[in-house]
Amino acid sequence: MLGEPARGREPGQDRLTIGAHGTIRSHTVVYAGSQIGSRVQTGHGVLIRENTRIGDDCSIGSGSVVEFAVNIGDRVRLHSQCFVPEYSILEDDCWLGPRVVITNARFPASRRAKDTLQGVRICRFAKVGANATLLPGVVIGRGALVGAGAVVTRDVPADTVVVGNPARPVGRVSELQDEGGLVYAAEPRATVEAGYVRTAG
Repeated sequence: MLGEPARGREPGQDRLTIGAHGTIRSHTVVYAGSQIGSRVQTGHGVLIRENTRIGDDCSIGSGSVVEFAVNIGDRVRLHSQCFVPEYSILEDDCWLGPRVVITNARFPASRRAKDTLQGVRICRFAKVGANATLLPGVVIGRGALVGAGAVVTRDVPADTVVVGNPARPVGRVSELQDEGGLVYAAEPRATVEAGYVRTAG
């Protein structure tokens, strides 16, 4: 369903823009008033609310919910069943694993809860593991890595690995190695080998 009007708005009152060569799969609802870039793909049963901006080459996995007034950059990947609430900012090239939950209500039981919402910022190249929960207002720094199941209660510095509940630093992303001993790249970098440039990461 494309162009669903927000509450209090009339059909056709707000424009929905979707770029070229995208794929919107069945049972997805995209509200009017949003702007979606080119080559964006949704899974099945995705909800994208009004006044949201999504860049180019993004993927929104099945069952994910993107609430209103969210800003998503280019080449962002949300796996299945992610929840991204109002005022969240996801910068270019960040990645959310399955069932990541972002929160924005600092005082959910308060009568003023909606007046004190505070979005999360996930900076460029950051990755958030499956089932992690991010509390309101935290900033996940550039190239940081949040381990699966972590509960992030405070800002995560750039290039930092955090795990646990509450999440705590355990190392640097730039120092990680996989089973083959290769350094895990937090972000692409150019290296010169055998006389030509190759992009790694």
